[in-house]
Amino acid sequence: MARTLAPTPWAPGAPALADAARAVASVIAQGRSSDVALAPFDAVAHRAAVRAIALGTLRWYLRLAPAVDMLLSRPKGVAPELHALLVASAHQIEYSRNPPQPTVHTAVDAARFLKDERSTGLVNAVLRRFVRERAALLGRVDEKPAGRTAHPSWLIKRLRDAWPEQICEKLLEANNVHPPMVLRLDVTRRGREDYLSELQAVGVAAQAIAWMPTAIRLEQPLSLSSLPGFAEGLVSVQDAGAQLAAVILDARPGMRVLDACAAPGGKTGHLLEHTEGLAEVLAIDIDAQRLARVEENLRRLKRAARLVVADVRQPASFSDGRTFERILLDAPCSSTGVIRRHPDIKLLRRTDDIRSLATVQLEILRATFGLLSAGGRLLYCTCSVLPEENQGVVESFLATEPTARCVPLQADLAPGALPAGPGLQLLPGAEAGTDGFYYACVEKTTAGT
Repeated sequence: MARTLAPTPWAPGAPALADAARAVASVIAQGRSSDVALAPFDAVAHRAAVRAIALGTLRWYLRLAPAVDMLLSRPKGVAPELHALLVASAHQIEYSRNPPQPTVHTAVDAARFLKDERSTGLVNAVLRRFVRERAALLGRVDEKPAGRTAHPSWLIKRLRDAWPEQICEKLLEANNVHPPMVLRLDVTRRGREDYLSELQAVGVAAQAIAWMPTAIRLEQPLSLSSLPGFAEGLVSVQDAGAQLAAVILDARPGMRVLDACAAPGGKTGHLLEHTEGLAEVLAIDIDAQRLARVEENLRRLKRAARLVVADVRQPASFSDGRTFERILLDAPCSSTGVIRRHPDIKLLRRTDDIRSLATVQLEILRATFGLLSAGGRLLYCTCSVLPEENQGVVESFLATEPTARCVPLQADLAPGALPAGPGLQLLPGAEAGTDGFYYACVEKTTAGT
């Protein structure tokens, strides 16, 4: 006789929806990044569902939350986790393939999972109304650009000031699209065609990215544990646009290379893979915990660098007086070029942050340039799409540093790359299919030449 399984106490998906609401509330109410907010759920069986629901909710939060608030008599009086549950459920109703009515039942059970039995009636009533009235509710929200695009008004204004209207609209759309999973292959250990064949053999559909010899795009994301060669350091997850850094820096064997602001180490690893025989790679980061991630990544890749916790604006704290032939400065920035991967950026950044970041970026650029050898090159890069952090910083530096000259970058480095002052700008989701990155290269000369 077949054994009868005991029924689960929750509707299917209720625990995942509840945990996603917890993560969303952690971002909205406590100002945590999505990576930090999702970390407590890494070990749960429904981790992938929690991540998908939470990131989708954050992606469309500025469109969904106002619609949900119209159905509440006192939105600010609703507890953060309960409010996040309502918005996450609205996301499932509006953007997932799940039928609306079962989603309402799942949300009610999710409230119970959150130990909020008293709120089940509110959840049921609000979401049933949302199902019936969502077209009208979202129509009202969409009357304003912030609601229609799910972007804060300050960022829309900055993007419109920076880019022509057509580019700006495409950029806003791209930020709300699920990004592809892109791999960086260590081609010193495995040919790309061989690795593509290996992926095909295990049923993973993938394509080579023609303009970047180390890049492979997966048709569907998959867990790192099921990715052939990941544990052995054969492949890493890295956007093709980020892989340009090692190519443009063009380090040569025997050179000393400084990787400033190195964490979490993706570009550090690629530098070591791209150029064998470097005399030294010094990777610096101000955050010890983040630098530990660099160490973990390099250990997996079977590569080595000297790691130092320091503020690169204070070279005396780590420099032995020797200079570097190449410096990679991946400057801390607003991350507005990677919103499609980190939608919490739209909710956590503020317009005042940009000026503060640009000030720090210029300070770091000036400090690291002082460590560059004569004839050496420094690559300044950000994952921002805002000129104030990009060409604005580099132009300010060049105007006050007589020993620096701009090294022109070829526009064909990536399809659709746009000239931007002394550098190049990649926009998210454009022809190259990358995230948003800015690159500018400067060389140290002698004064007056």
